[in-house]
Amino acid sequence: MLEFVRHVTTPTLDIAYADTGPAEGPVVVLLHGWPDAARGWSAVADRLNAAGYRTVVPELRGAGGTRFLQADAVRDGSAVAIVQDAIDLADALGIDQFDLAGHDWGARAAYTAAALYPQRVRRIAALSVGFQPAGVFELPDFAQARRYWYQWFMSLDDGPKKVAADPKGFARIQWDTWAPAGWFEEAEFEASARAFENPDWVAITLNAYRRRYRKDEASDPALTSLYDKLATVNTLATPTLVIHGGADTCTDESTSAGQEGHFTGGYRRVVIDGVGHFPQREAPDAVADALIAHFSEK
Repeated sequence: MLEFVRHVTTPTLDIAYADTGPAEGPVVVLLHGWPDAARGWSAVADRLNAAGYRTVVPELRGAGGTRFLQADAVRDGSAVAIVQDAIDLADALGIDQFDLAGHDWGARAAYTAAALYPQRVRRIAALSVGFQPAGVFELPDFAQARRYWYQWFMSLDDGPKKVAADPKGFARIQWDTWAPAGWFEEAEFEASARAFENPDWVAITLNAYRRRYRKDEASDPALTSLYDKLATVNTLATPTLVIHGGADTCTDESTSAGQEGHFTGGYRRVVIDGVGHFPQREAPDAVADALIAHFSEK
């Protein structure tokens, strides 16, 4: 099991992270999603390490042991902010170029990293989420809108109070309903939910979702140029692997289909039957096999 005992200071954060595998191996950065914890990558990281890869797995802003350095910093939960955190982490560790795999929020960050920092990211893999040209969130069709009920709930005026009153309970609903029953053990949820005790978990969660559909959510002004650049990017030249669960009841697998035209540097999509929204947890060997094959391509 990954242990997040290492810390590095970036311009914005004190980031808790795990760093495992051969020190001289090619680097793979693994970014977790919501509502999840970085420990969810443990089984996949073990496989990557055994295959010769060094894995760097941070706890994202608002999760686990990662903390903001300034009390008045904008709690920006966007993919742009998460990408900048990953780049800052790589800079602090002296890593110039790396492969990147992300799940859920981490998947959006992987696409965004390829858009904003193509010179830093050799290959990307995105789990459970499709690509959004120019980073734009468009209203989904009615069927997907029903699955996104939690996003609409958080966007209500009084939604934040309800989420803040029971953040773990709110997260538990998603674990219970986003994948086929029986995919996790109670002890694993409890261990992962400790990451949600971070004092900024609620603020980052709310900003990340409310900013998609409301105009009154704050962004970090230091990221303005990156937001502007993202708005111009509709295609990615970075070789890309997409992994989606065929039984994902949060983000239907159809939402990542038919996007080949947005990728000019190589693209492959894998759908794993019977797997829900957490492929790296539900089918770690299948995910690891796909990642190793993707990252080993020349």
